[in-house]
Amino acid sequence: LVPQGLSMDASKKVDLKIIIIGALGVGKTSLLHQYVHKRFYEDYRTTLGASILTKVLAVDNTPLKLQIWDTGGQERFRSMVSTFYKGSDGCMLAFDVTDRESFESLDNWRDDFLEKVIPREQDFPMVVLGNKIDICDRQVSKEIASAWCKEKDIPYFEVSAKNNINVAEAFETLAKQALATYKGIFESYLTDSIKLTPNDKPKKSCC
Repeated sequence: LVPQGLSMDASKKVDLKIIIIGALGVGKTSLLHQYVHKRFYEDYRTTLGASILTKVLAVDNTPLKLQIWDTGGQERFRSMVSTFYKGSDGCMLAFDVTDRESFESLDNWRDDFLEKVIPREQDFPMVVLGNKIDICDRQVSKEIASAWCKEKDIPYFEVSAKNNINVAEAFETLAKQALATYKGIFESYLTDSIKLTPNDKPKKSCC
């Protein structure tokens, strides 16, 4: 049993950091603005480094404040972007279904992220978004993308930032995963902190 006062309070707001990564031009900024502001962001200026937007929602009766980091996809910013991974609770991998190279780079983005996140967890909360399904000129089929995600055990969403298709569903699925992991870590921390072995000696208080 967890001592009273140490239990996870479902009514207390939880802050979670979500990061969106992927190749240049896949629509990361547009996806984020569609989710947070409910509008299509058609400004094609490249994101330099990272920008942050927040969204408040409730998942399983728990109020969440998502701090969503939008990152630059240019290769020359890769080392800078990776410094923003630290402290992430969830990762969104995005590619453009009309750009095969952006899909083929997912392995590198995923591996780079998992290498930098400490502790490294293979089942880290993650979703994949195939954006721009509103455009007819597809280079990556749903079957190919789904197979890649199934192999990695990552949920896959076909989305359109422009037409607001599946955008909220993708973010909320990741938020649920991140919250479940957060609660699991929180509860295991509490369990470890109240376990006493015969060798444990009371620590002297400085107060």
